[in-house]
Amino acid sequence: MDSLHQAQQVVFAVDMLLHPEGGQHDASFRHVGAGALNVIQVDRLGQAFSSNKVLDCGSERGSARSGSRSQTTNRNKLAQSFPTEERMNPAREPAPEGPPLLAIDGTQARITLRRPSLRNSLNDEDLGTLLAHFAQVDADPGVRVLVLGADTHGQARPVFSAGYHVGGLDKPGSGPQRFEKIPDALAALRPITVCAMGGSVYGGATDLVLACDLRIALAGGEWRMPAAALGLHYYPSGLRRYVARFGIDLAKRAFLTAQPLPVELLAAQGLFVQLAGRDDFDAAVDTLVAQVAALAPLAAQATKRSLNEIAAGRDDEAAMRERERLTQASADFAEGRRAFAERRPPQFHGR
Repeated sequence: MDSLHQAQQVVFAVDMLLHPEGGQHDASFRHVGAGALNVIQVDRLGQAFSSNKVLDCGSERGSARSGSRSQTTNRNKLAQSFPTEERMNPAREPAPEGPPLLAIDGTQARITLRRPSLRNSLNDEDLGTLLAHFAQVDADPGVRVLVLGADTHGQARPVFSAGYHVGGLDKPGSGPQRFEKIPDALAALRPITVCAMGGSVYGGATDLVLACDLRIALAGGEWRMPAAALGLHYYPSGLRRYVARFGIDLAKRAFLTAQPLPVELLAAQGLFVQLAGRDDFDAAVDTLVAQVAALAPLAAQATKRSLNEIAAGRDDEAAMRERERLTQASADFAEGRRAFAERRPPQFHGR
C-alpha cells in the first residue's frame, strides 16, 4: 500500500467518525470519470484552482456529443453554460497536490491548500510551509491583503479543510501544540486576512478560519468541531477565538455537542461577510479583496492591530493615540482628503 493510499485510508476513517450517516466519505476519493469535464478557473493572481463544478457530458445541460461538430464548437457551446469570468479547459489536468502554495501579485497574496483528495487535511509539512509563507507575506511591505483558500477539485461536496491529519498526533513534537502555532501566527499577521472558505470545514481548520480578519463562505456547507468526540481538550488560544467570534453559547454548542453547524446559522451570527453560491463565490471574494486592498494600508493595518488588542483585553491608550497621530501626519491621509475633495478614487502608497 503506497503512502497516498495509506493517508487516504486515515482520512477515510476520520470521515466515517465525523459522518457516520454516510453520504460523504465515499465521494471524497472518487475520481472524475471520462464522462465528465472539470471546470478550471484562473483567479486574479493567475493561479489555477478548481471551481468544484463538474459538467457531465451526458447531461441535458452539458451534452457535447461528437459527430459533425468540431471540438472547438463543442467547447464554445460548453463554455456558454457558465459565467464568462470562468475559464474552462477540458483537456487540462488538475493542479498537482502538495503543500500550501503562495502566490503574490502586487498588493495581494494568496495561499492555497492543495490536498483535495485528502479533503485538504494538513500534515506537519503543510504546517511548516504555512508558517514560512506567513513570514514571507508579513515581511513584504507591499502586501496589503492575504487570501487563504483551498483547492476543492474533484470533491463531490467541497471541503475547505478537514483539519490536522490524525497521522501526526502520535509523533513527538506534533499534534495540537504544533498546530496551535499556525492560527496564532495567522491572526498576528500585519496585512488584512480574508478566508475564502469554499467548502465545509472541520476540526483545527475551523480555527484557521476564525484567525482571519474577514470571511466569505460557500453556501450550503457545514462547520464541525469534533474535539470532545475524539477525547481532546482544545488548546487555549483556539478556545479564546471561538468565544470571541461565536459568543459563549454558540461556542458551547460547537464543542459540547460536536455536531455540524450549518454555515447559514453562523452567517446569521455575523461570522461571515457574505455567503455565496458556487457561481458567485469567486467574484464575491475578488470584490471583498479589492475593497480591502483599496484602503489606506497604514490606517487599515494600525486599526486592525488596535481592534485585536481591544478584543484580547490588551489595549493601550497611549499606543492607539500614537497610531492615530502617525496616520494623521501621513501622506496617505493627505491623499485621502484630496481625493475626497476632487471626487476621485484615492491612490494610497502606505506612507
